[in-house]
Amino acid sequence: MDKHAVVITRVAETQWHAVEDDLTVGRGYTSRRPDGRLFLSIDAWRGAAFEQLADAMLADLPKPLYTVVDEADLDLASQWERAGFTTRRREWEYLVPTDPRVTGLGSAPPPAGVTIVAVGRAEKGPLLTLDRVIRDEVEASVGWQEMPAEVLPRPDGLTVTDPSEYAVAVHADEYVGLLRVVTVPRRPRCKRIGLIAIRSDRRRRGIARALLAHVLGALHGCGIETAPADVNESNGAAVALFEGVGARRASSNLELVLR
Repeated sequence: MDKHAVVITRVAETQWHAVEDDLTVGRGYTSRRPDGRLFLSIDAWRGAAFEQLADAMLADLPKPLYTVVDEADLDLASQWERAGFTTRRREWEYLVPTDPRVTGLGSAPPPAGVTIVAVGRAEKGPLLTLDRVIRDEVEASVGWQEMPAEVLPRPDGLTVTDPSEYAVAVHADEYVGLLRVVTVPRRPRCKRIGLIAIRSDRRRRGIARALLAHVLGALHGCGIETAPADVNESNGAAVALFEGVGARRASSNLELVLR
């Protein structure tokens, strides 16, 4: 055997190593999302290692299998495509301005009868109830496979882990809409719009826009100029909401699948 051949070893249930001449030249990983789908990732720094890791992992694992790549990383996308993966969906990352002079949101009041509870002031009980209602509605329509990873239900059924991250809209003493603001790890001054969701019987009344206006205004007041947000390309309502306030597309991710 060639002393420089790449040897692939499954070192754990979710991890594979590629070794060449006693040096690790690549690693492959799997992670199962709470919706049950299995996602793959490969880090390889020798040309042949990626292909051989992919071959070994695909031989060991049941299909369908998924992965996510930055659309701008053409080499990585091509490597997964050569392994048999195809594009299932695209997710845009928007940079959303916070200045009301740019967004056009100004200081317009919420729709009649609606009040906005600021981030960190929502009551946990009503927030959990609203969250479960919205998630049931998503599951009954597009399904969780269309949602970003960070808003998937958790295995134990717990969905709201930190109520202090949410602003909510209230109508007739009920929580009817929510907006999650997430601090980006290792970047405390960067706030991400993690989720905007309105109960189905309260949509198309301007509540999502009112929540966004409130939160963006608060971020602007803290000196934050833009906030990133991820949007499924097929979610026309969310695309229209963000582009309507001047958000610009900064990047995109592709979710690939091997069936």
